[in-house]
Amino acid sequence: MMAIVSFLPLLFLIIWLFTVRMPGPAFTGPLPPLTPNQAAMRATLERHVRFLAQTIGPRSDRDYTNVYRAAAYIERNLKDLGYEVVSHEFSAYDRSYRNIEATLPGLNRPQEVVVVGAHYDSAEEAPGADDNASGVAGVLELARVFAAERQARTIRFVFFPTEEPPSFPTANMGSRHYATAARAQSDQVTAMLSIESIGYYDTDKGSQRYPFPLNLAYPDVGDFIGFVSNLRSRSLLHQAISAFRAHATMPTQGAAAPSWVPGVWWSDHWSFWREGYPAIMITDTALFRNPFYHTPQDTADKLDYGRMARVVHGLTHVVRAIAN
Repeated sequence: MMAIVSFLPLLFLIIWLFTVRMPGPAFTGPLPPLTPNQAAMRATLERHVRFLAQTIGPRSDRDYTNVYRAAAYIERNLKDLGYEVVSHEFSAYDRSYRNIEATLPGLNRPQEVVVVGAHYDSAEEAPGADDNASGVAGVLELARVFAAERQARTIRFVFFPTEEPPSFPTANMGSRHYATAARAQSDQVTAMLSIESIGYYDTDKGSQRYPFPLNLAYPDVGDFIGFVSNLRSRSLLHQAISAFRAHATMPTQGAAAPSWVPGVWWSDHWSFWREGYPAIMITDTALFRNPFYHTPQDTADKLDYGRMARVVHGLTHVVRAIAN
């Protein structure tokens, strides 16, 4: 017992050095009022979430028609923004699915690619407002912001189906097909940002949980947005959270953890890790905070669109930093 107790300070130090320590000061204190730009973002984000989770509803493999409707909604919005949309079709469960891609060519280094992605399916019987209509809304809003801007690197806004079980974690995932094809054609993906569940927040003490050993080092209030990577993508994580903290009025936590830690690999960024690409996840931590995760109660009225707007506004600075 004494040996275990004496080992704990060393364990905590290792966790802090390699997992917890992040560049730049995190935002603290009361949230200021939304700027006019953020208020407009808030309205647009809510409109996207309500259409996907409320008008369309569950988007699982059992709701194939709704998956198709969600894809059509995403494609229509991207075309309205002026993008040329490419559908990458693949087969799963004897059906056709498609990854939806809109590309913003880079000015100086067009061969280098930044992928900003989110999955548009949901768990069975779940409207999937937080998981992951919120992520889709975020990527659509980022596509809107950058439609009028050009960066040094190419940006691809990509929307994946078949992320949820029974596809996860199998070769049937849309992101697996996409990342595998990218590697096969030698795409220079310099960064992948997986926007995964960014709408649920709780300011009550005890509202946030973590898997071991992360529970030793992080706060128990679910009012922050999380930046997560494996150890190989640690430098990308640091660059992203540093850019976010320099501009955003939103609390943040970052973790560069071994990929075996529960939750660290649970989204589309994992598909890019498998191909050797640097990738991170931006998330509200989903099941470690949201009690409605993967249930019929994951509805649009549960989300905090003001905080979502702060997150997406901060991510505009992240994308600019990485794409330049």
